[in-house]
Amino acid sequence: MQTFSLRKEDITRRWYVVDAAGQPLGRLASRVAQVLRGKHKPTFTPHLNAGDFVVVVNAEKVKLTGRKLEQKRYFRHTGYMGHERFTPLKTLLAKHPDRVIERAVWGMLPKTTLSRQHVKQMLKVYAGPAHPHAAQQPEPLSLAAERAS
Repeated sequence: MQTFSLRKEDITRRWYVVDAAGQPLGRLASRVAQVLRGKHKPTFTPHLNAGDFVVVVNAEKVKLTGRKLEQKRYFRHTGYMGHERFTPLKTLLAKHPDRVIERAVWGMLPKTTLSRQHVKQMLKVYAGPAHPHAAQQPEPLSLAAERAS
C-alpha cells in the first residue's frame, strides 16, 4: 500500500459560514483555524493550502468570558525605542470587531507564510449579519469538532 499525498490539482474547497453571536471567542477561533488549515479533512497535508473558506458574521456579538473585556490588551510596537502601544479589547471590539476575531484566529495558526495566506485570503469576517458571499453558497459550520469514530 502506498502513502497518500495530496496534490495541488486534487484540492477541493468549500465555503462555510459561522455565526459568532453568543459564541466564546477562543472556541470560535480554534474551530475556524482548524477549518482554514484543512485539518478537518482526511486528506490534510501540512505543506499545502488545502483548507476551506470561512465567513464569520456577527463579529460584534462574540462572547467574552471572565474579565477579558476590561483586562485584555493588544500589543504593538511602533519601531521606536519605548514606543509600545496597547489597545484594550473593549476599544478594539467597539471600533473594529472583525479584527478581534482575525487576531484570535491568527493566534491559533502556526506562524508561516501558508498561515498568512489562510488569514488574508480565506478568512472573511463581518461585524454584522450581512455578507457579500451568497453566490458561493456557504454552508453553516458547526463549532463542535467532528470526532472520528
